[in-house]
Amino acid sequence: MERRFRLPILTLSALLILALLQIDAQASVIPVGIAAFPAGPPAVDFSNLADFTEVNGLTVNGFMFSYVVGGSPLNGSVIIDGGPGTTNNIMPPNIVSTPTGNITGTLFVSLPGFVDTFGYGYAILTTQTVANATTISVFNDAVNLGTLSYVGTPDPVFAGGFAGIQSTVFFNRVGISFNSAAASAFALDNIRVATVIPEPSGIVLVASGLAALSILRRIKAKAGSVCA
Repeated sequence: MERRFRLPILTLSALLILALLQIDAQASVIPVGIAAFPAGPPAVDFSNLADFTEVNGLTVNGFMFSYVVGGSPLNGSVIIDGGPGTTNNIMPPNIVSTPTGNITGTLFVSLPGFVDTFGYGYAILTTQTVANATTISVFNDAVNLGTLSYVGTPDPVFAGGFAGIQSTVFFNRVGISFNSAAASAFALDNIRVATVIPEPSGIVLVASGLAALSILRRIKAKAGSVCA
């Protein structure tokens, strides 16, 4: 009687492993526009902050900012200020790089919770269209889930726009960088987040496998007690 159940249990175990691998394989990112976010004000717009506020170490509405250059946090390179003025996606005050600061770093944003969609308005100091004007990487704790770069176009004068990213796996940390070779300054504003629940096919498969495995174990236990 015991042999009868051994093969199905091993098969289900293999299916569970495959399901888990499927979930991992589905961890991918896509670009999204502002329409992917709920209507209304952004999660962070910096409107209540004074000019010259240091951004490294700043926390706004539960969003924690760290500006990292060469692996270490750096003060004095990114502050709250008027930036390029009003654009289609930026309204002063906003995050802006300083004239003498190092703009080759990455602005990390630790989120107050897990989301699957993140975006922001941005501008860089050039009036030309720029490939890879800004780049976003999303992290689930320390795990990098994916990276996307965005073309900056006149918005309406300085190159920029809205950069949005959506992941099939939830994330709680974001890294943002700008094309320092193409422009000597950047600005960022109007951070938005959203949670769009994807079709959890892999999760359903795992749950179904676990339920089936539990049922088989119960049948096996009953069969064993009858044979006894």
